Amino acid sequence: MYLLFNFLTSLISLYSWALIIYILMSWFPNARETGIGQFLARICEPYLEPFRRIIPPLGMIDISPIVAILVLRFATGGLHQLFLWMA
Repeated sequence: MYLLFNFLTSLISLYSWALIIYILMSWFPNARETGIGQFLARICEPYLEPFRRIIPPLGMIDISPIVAILVLRFATGGLHQLFLWMA
């Protein structure tokens, strides 16, 4: 059970870093058109899209990725609590 917990938390952490890198790529011109940018778009956009529909941008600032990352952090905390409850 501990191995599964470690795998899931590592996967969530890796995905969080992918989101952060994808978000930072928006600051650089044409960075999202590269192969890495397109790969990150394929794995990050489906997760970010529901947050973008719910949370409107504040001027030119899109805070939906921050909320999306916080949801992943809360999911990690929930997994931790579930693991403690099952142990």
